[in-house]
Amino acid sequence: MIPSGFIQDLLARTDVVAVVGRHVELKKAGINYKGLCPFHGEKSPSFIVSPSRQTYHCFGCGVHGDAIRFLTEHHGLSFVEAVKDLAQEAGLVVPEDEATPQELAQAARAREQHATLNDVLEKAADHYRRTLKATPRAVDYLKGRGLTGEIAARFGLGYAAEGWRSLASVFPRYDDPVLAESGMVIVQGLDEGKSEAEQKRYDRFRDRIMFPIRNVKGETIAFGGRVLDKGEPKYLNSPETPIFVKGRELYGLYESRSGLRTKGYALVTEGYMDVVALAQLGFPNAVATLGTACTAEHVQKLLRFTEQVVFSFDGDAAGRRAAGRALEAALPHATDTRSFRFLFLPAEHDPDSYVRTFGADAFEAFVRNAVPLSRQLLEHAAADCDLSSAEGRARMLSQARPLWQVLPDGALRIQLLGELAMRGGLPAEELARLWQPSPGRGAAPRAEPQSDGGSGEPGSRRPRWQRHGEAPQRPQGRRQAPKRPEDRVLQMLFGQPAWWDTLASDEHDLLHHLPPPHGPLIAWLERDLAEHGARPWAVVREALADDPGLDAEARALADGDADPDASIEGLRRAVDLLLERRLKALTKELEVAAETDPDARRQFMVVYRQWLEVKNRVQKAPTEAD
Repeated sequence: MIPSGFIQDLLARTDVVAVVGRHVELKKAGINYKGLCPFHGEKSPSFIVSPSRQTYHCFGCGVHGDAIRFLTEHHGLSFVEAVKDLAQEAGLVVPEDEATPQELAQAARAREQHATLNDVLEKAADHYRRTLKATPRAVDYLKGRGLTGEIAARFGLGYAAEGWRSLASVFPRYDDPVLAESGMVIVQGLDEGKSEAEQKRYDRFRDRIMFPIRNVKGETIAFGGRVLDKGEPKYLNSPETPIFVKGRELYGLYESRSGLRTKGYALVTEGYMDVVALAQLGFPNAVATLGTACTAEHVQKLLRFTEQVVFSFDGDAAGRRAAGRALEAALPHATDTRSFRFLFLPAEHDPDSYVRTFGADAFEAFVRNAVPLSRQLLEHAAADCDLSSAEGRARMLSQARPLWQVLPDGALRIQLLGELAMRGGLPAEELARLWQPSPGRGAAPRAEPQSDGGSGEPGSRRPRWQRHGEAPQRPQGRRQAPKRPEDRVLQMLFGQPAWWDTLASDEHDLLHHLPPPHGPLIAWLERDLAEHGARPWAVVREALADDPGLDAEARALADGDADPDASIEGLRRAVDLLLERRLKALTKELEVAAETDPDARRQFMVVYRQWLEVKNRVQKAPTEAD
């Protein structure tokens, strides 16, 4: 018996339009697709496929189902055969073992747990809505942001009172473990094994405007809270729970379903207030990521409702990096019939303020002129590359290759190859030969299960670069600590991903701008952290090995054992060495310009002092045994 959880995951990763479209000629009809029913003879199409519901339905003969049922009824496959076919396409392995009674009981308990968590969160949402109506200060805040009672009710906005235990009056047992599991109550001392009497409980959300986060079915699965006055953090989200994973959910998607149909595109923003305010101002098609980078699952979920997506970002360095991650998430879905665009607002504006300042028509025009995916790919690949030199053009092509390779086959992919070749100073045919794109999507071919060479376990996994012969196989066992600081930084950060947050934003920028393969690996790590949090090295290493976007050099550099002797002090020293190197080079450049330019002279003195400070810090730091 295949676990029900696997079936749900498989259907979530499967596009029913693509499955049916291989056997039925479908044409776009509003938000759905229409064609002639394959289950009965008809001359006028009455067979509808819905990407938003991931189902098909015939109004002529009444057949109805999902992707699995279509394969079973159209091809005569068994249920297991249909599941295996779809799983193979999705890159999943079907669990072969029969479910035991204990496993079935566990699945039933999981369903019951989900229902219980939903009940708790719905009850809390009702309480927050009532509290908002009874709190003039909170109502005045929302009115000051230009929101009406109607829009607040549509999004279910509420208010969490200032008290530490306001929810104690809502639930009969404030010490109920479900309150902590749902993320509504924080328990101090639980991890230390303290007794019930020693533990302290208090509400997670206090004195905040509350934004309920709903799934596509309209069920409350989490909350976001915004401070009314000054305070940190400005926005506070629920922690991840069995029913809430940030990388899979979009705020406002449930509320924007009709708006997506009306406007014809989704506008992805960065905050709850942007979504609500834009709905108030005539843009009911906005959604927001939940404090994390845009993921492939976000894109896939949006494409069930619309084929046009506009990502909105700030124009600063952080916004550019976020746009890079959204680009990577969108590329595998960028077929010739879909549109992805990138909107970079002026530094002094967010979407809300831009619409209020310039009006809805001006913002709509700004959206229409947003950067298309093709141009964003070219600009992203050319970042920090001197295209007037052969070295800069080669670096640009190196950065573009993993992005271009994940594009689906089609006219867009062919045209981008030509544009990249032109910018890189190469004939398109020569670039195609150099990159040697594989059949299909241009990624490395999937390898058949191979023997481990003597363990007697066919199908044992090895790193992808070993399976495809892209780099020589390294000896097993622990490797020596690398000599170069950029290698050292990578080894320590991949071994201890949580250390990334100990670095400052300017240090993040420094590492992002390292030449390939180091810079792309840093970007990969930050994206992995945003989507999954800090994961053990064994998990990260396997994810690296299976990522077709990384070339052999990058995978070989990241391959190996994490250094057990690494320390935050060692990371700090390695970053300082990179910073010293960068400041030293910049000092030399400014020294030449300072001879004729007074502004360069002043900048030289600032950078020179920074260089001396970092150099002195490096010299005083204890050296590690490399």
